[in-house]
Amino acid sequence: MEAGIEPYPARARRTHTIAQARALYESGADSQGPVSVAGRLKRIRIMGKMSFADLEDGTGQIQILVRRDSLPEGWYNDIWKKLIDLGDFISVTGPLVVTKTGELSVEAQSIQFLSKALKPMPDKWHGVRDRETRYRRRYVDLLANPEVREVFRRRAAIVRALREYLDREGFLEVETPILQPIYGGAAARPFVTHHNQLHQDLYLRISFELYLKRLIVGGFDRVYEIGRDFRNEGVSFKHNPEFTQLEFYEAYADYNGVMKRTEEMLAYVAQQVTGGTQITWQGKTIDLKPPWRRISLRQAILDATGIDYEAFPDAASLAQEMRRLGHEPDPKSSWGKLVDSLLARHVEPELIQPTFLIDYPRDISPLAKATPDDPRQVERFEGFIGGMEICNAFSEINDPIDQWQRFVDENYRARHGDDEAHPIDEDYIEALSYGMPPTGGFGMGIDRLTMLFTDKDTIREVILFPHLRSIKEEPEKEEPEAESSATSPGEGAA
Repeated sequence: MEAGIEPYPARARRTHTIAQARALYESGADSQGPVSVAGRLKRIRIMGKMSFADLEDGTGQIQILVRRDSLPEGWYNDIWKKLIDLGDFISVTGPLVVTKTGELSVEAQSIQFLSKALKPMPDKWHGVRDRETRYRRRYVDLLANPEVREVFRRRAAIVRALREYLDREGFLEVETPILQPIYGGAAARPFVTHHNQLHQDLYLRISFELYLKRLIVGGFDRVYEIGRDFRNEGVSFKHNPEFTQLEFYEAYADYNGVMKRTEEMLAYVAQQVTGGTQITWQGKTIDLKPPWRRISLRQAILDATGIDYEAFPDAASLAQEMRRLGHEPDPKSSWGKLVDSLLARHVEPELIQPTFLIDYPRDISPLAKATPDDPRQVERFEGFIGGMEICNAFSEINDPIDQWQRFVDENYRARHGDDEAHPIDEDYIEALSYGMPPTGGFGMGIDRLTMLFTDKDTIREVILFPHLRSIKEEPEKEEPEAESSATSPGEGAA
């Protein structure tokens, strides 16, 4: 301020982004004239009466050439050399030139100061590598590590490709409530909040499912939503309390049709984002090209553990067999959760190539339609890639009486200590009473999908601002892996 320079002016002078300036030069236009580019100073090299610097904006980087004699008297020595530092934002106006070394540059005729950086830039060569610091101060991480910015550009491309596919296939994108009077659509504990004016306790949604199916009742044949869900549960390398999810519902489809659409959709996303159907994750080459492997959940668990869970129809007998074969079941688990623990611990980590596990026990699937030949199992599948559950889907119950009984069964479990049991939603039963066509539903976690497409081993690398403990507490540690007791297309997506 003493030098007459406003450190934080209200307006910036810019005629071109850096990418546009480069394109202008490469176009060979006869009359280019001066350009004004703006960005952050990333490097400065002072060489007597002349300096070179690197300027970066969100589209790229360009060199600027600063000569003492091209600026107002005293500006070079008193302002440029003494007051401008790495990390500052400036605007540079001048012609595009090529230096003797062949570097395209903006030759500064005037410089406007835009914003003073009061904190020093991270070390250029070492960047920021401590994970705790990177997640807690993501802005520094993005500044220091350009490859991190690419992760989130790719994440945006993944979401864009998902939308392109679904829009092309005639799905309507919709929005459903985040604050809900009754949470549902998954097996999870909710976050609770309170509406002061209405004197109501409300829940942050754990799934979109029941609202999206109300829209199928209302006459939309194909709907989808991409948005945030919230689950008040543990964290792990693939769980975060809030996460992004895609759910779609398709009238006149069943879980077989949804499996086919899932293969097509993810192969399309891979093609749009990477140029092919193969990705590399943690040193493994994974091919998303259809068709994917299909195997029943019962057979997969039998192959991995030697246990045929259908031969042990209650929790006590299944737990006894698990102990006999060297497993250590939770003595408080229900039969369905014991089956799910066998899946999570012994099957899921081995499913590296895309695989559908199909036909799940009714006991852990209160929103899925029973298979025609066996009422104890339902038409449900989960998709696995890279040893992680990526998606969950099923043929939806459209019989209001059957759905009511499932809710009653879940209410019984809730009264006997299952804090993830599905609550009774009477309005949803009312909606089904108006008639819902046969419908296939699907849910997928965007975060886990991004992990696969960016070769990251933890969900925190693909969420810009992951949830962390208070900085005053002990260093952040991931909790033991949570088991997937999914009940809806919305579950397993965190």
